[in-house]
Amino acid sequence: MKYVLAIDQGTTSTRAIVFDKRGQEVASAQQEFGQIYPRPAWVEHSPQDILGSALAVTIEAIVRAGATARDIAAIGITNQRETTLVWDKVTGKPVYNAIVWQCRRTADFCEKLKKDGFAEKIYNKTGLVPDAYFSATKIKWILDNVGGARERAERGELAFGTVDTFLLWQLSRGKIFATDYTNASRTMLFNIHKLKWDAELLRLFDIPSSMLPEVYPSSHNYGCTDAGLFGAEVPICGVVGDQQAALYGQLCVSAGDVKNTYGTGCFLLMNTGDKAVKSCNGLVTTLGATAGGKPCYVLEGSVFVGGAAVQWLRDELKIISSAAESEKIALSVKDNGGVYLVPAFTGLGAPYWDSSARGVITGITRGTTRAHIVRATLEGIAYEVCDLVRAMEKDAEIKISKLAVDGGASKNKFLMQFQSDILNCSVIRPKVSETTALGAAYLAGLKAGYWQNEEEIRLNVRIDGEFNPTMQDDERRELLDGWASAVNKTLA
Repeated sequence: MKYVLAIDQGTTSTRAIVFDKRGQEVASAQQEFGQIYPRPAWVEHSPQDILGSALAVTIEAIVRAGATARDIAAIGITNQRETTLVWDKVTGKPVYNAIVWQCRRTADFCEKLKKDGFAEKIYNKTGLVPDAYFSATKIKWILDNVGGARERAERGELAFGTVDTFLLWQLSRGKIFATDYTNASRTMLFNIHKLKWDAELLRLFDIPSSMLPEVYPSSHNYGCTDAGLFGAEVPICGVVGDQQAALYGQLCVSAGDVKNTYGTGCFLLMNTGDKAVKSCNGLVTTLGATAGGKPCYVLEGSVFVGGAAVQWLRDELKIISSAAESEKIALSVKDNGGVYLVPAFTGLGAPYWDSSARGVITGITRGTTRAHIVRATLEGIAYEVCDLVRAMEKDAEIKISKLAVDGGASKNKFLMQFQSDILNCSVIRPKVSETTALGAAYLAGLKAGYWQNEEEIRLNVRIDGEFNPTMQDDERRELLDGWASAVNKTLA
């Protein structure tokens, strides 16, 4: 077998990437698909678009690699998490569109759960806070609002799955009904301590247990694709949620290892090993991927606005022409000129959790230029990540010495150096930027025997950039004090 293939099913597009033994990309294909907005704050996807794009890019990537299905040792699937589908167990036909993780239609119900005192119980079992983000309330909405769905579910006729489960079912033509620990842990129905679906939570959300898939480790032989799809059966040996896939792709496999993905927002994950750390700072506790049978635990925090702040400079303020230009402009001034930008465009997440907060620029004087504002925007992203890191350090009682990074904004050298300076730790950027797909490929390849162990795949690691702190302690303290002051104005 020559290759391992990863299907990376994301929120706006689906990609397939063929990797070789060195963890290098041999060929890839990508296909975007539409977003459906039935009402304000509602977001859906067409299940046919999800499946059609996955099939199309898989075939295209194999062809581009000059390979056939028989050259693929295994497939790994990684996916947008929490997005919810319900379908008929006989026909495989969905009863409704996929309800996307971003959808807020069940927000009022989640607020009621909090008011009724269920938040602590849900957190103690699942590591999650009651929020429309997660799958449970989406399933309940479909059962309550789609004609006949609840009756069919109670008769055992309907299946629920996150995107990975839907793809497993469709790629195997109904032979595989399963998910992995990482995706199950994002449903708000899975007890992360007992590693099983929770009967009490199923009663709370009024969801029949017959709808739920079997749950396995991320690195597991799930079965094979139907031979008619790609010309031969291909084993599916890896399934993992996208952020946990990136954590594994960065080989953050030991307690205390941390990665941050700089995308539209930022996702910071810390491997806490076999210890489920309870957060006192508004982080969530979830399950991570391992190559063994038992999952690890993970602390996770999100920055709502990361790279989106740079897009705002480009598209709304129009003071830069491209995201790449921000680096050069930021370096054109020696410092921020006392200017701070808190990108709380949609509120502030952990550790502040103020949904009413809005963006603020402070410290503007007659001498403030567009370069100061651009620089302050990039610095604001790094400060937000720093706040999350410090919260994680407190919760886990682990001092972070290095941060693995990926995502589009990690290409910005100014941002990465400032991140290193303000955190006072090393920032490591790998040469292979597709760490999410790579994580899924590694998990699948290890199970299939394509790679023998983690030591072998660690030899594949190539560093694209390493940033080490050069800032003096006094300057760091002064900058962090200025940031804290700016955040207080935002909260006020």
